Amino acid sequence: MPETSKNEIKWPTHKGDILIRALCTAEDIRTYTFDTQFGIYAQYKSLYTKRESLERKAAEPGANVVLATINPGHIIGFGVLAYPDEDERWAKLGPGIMMEVQALEVCRSWRSAGVAKGILKMLLSHPKIEDKIVYLVGYSWTWDLDGSGKSAQEYRRMLMHLYESFGFREYQTNEPNICLKTENFFMGRIGENVDKDIITRFKWLLFDVYPDVIENG
Repeated sequence: MPETSKNEIKWPTHKGDILIRALCTAEDIRTYTFDTQFGIYAQYKSLYTKRESLERKAAEPGANVVLATINPGHIIGFGVLAYPDEDERWAKLGPGIMMEVQALEVCRSWRSAGVAKGILKMLLSHPKIEDKIVYLVGYSWTWDLDGSGKSAQEYRRMLMHLYESFGFREYQTNEPNICLKTENFFMGRIGENVDKDIITRFKWLLFDVYPDVIENG
């Protein structure tokens, strides 16, 4: 088992132990180096190509930025859990209810070492995670198919298997960007303390339906 502290764990891989740290602040991140493999390739662009992008995310209220590091302080993987923008559909359930896994990426040379699983574990170590509905959107055009050697369907299955192991399940939705390609998907994890009424509203929200508006209209 990995050694665990409050916000940091030592995570074993076949390439050696790494450190995975949650709730990193912008000030923390400024002291780290960012692996150059997070960059722009012929068929793929990393979600964040500069360390400064992670700093900005860490400065957002309530966000959980998780870093996987070696040597010490060299970033080889990262994850971001944050609230959706106010104009997004998923913010309409109410403030502070839904949080998005906005990023989870490992540099190419460290893939297939189980690093993503450790990052996701620490993303979900958020102190109020059981009060939230956590979701992610899988867009096939953001996947590194060249670097992985997988087809879009294989990559999709790999991602879904990872998230299912942490209590996520796939939900159908009519969100236009998700519906653009059959490989795209939406997954959610409903916390144990989420009210039943909120869960019902969430299931309507998946199809952009608002029962309160209908009843009061």
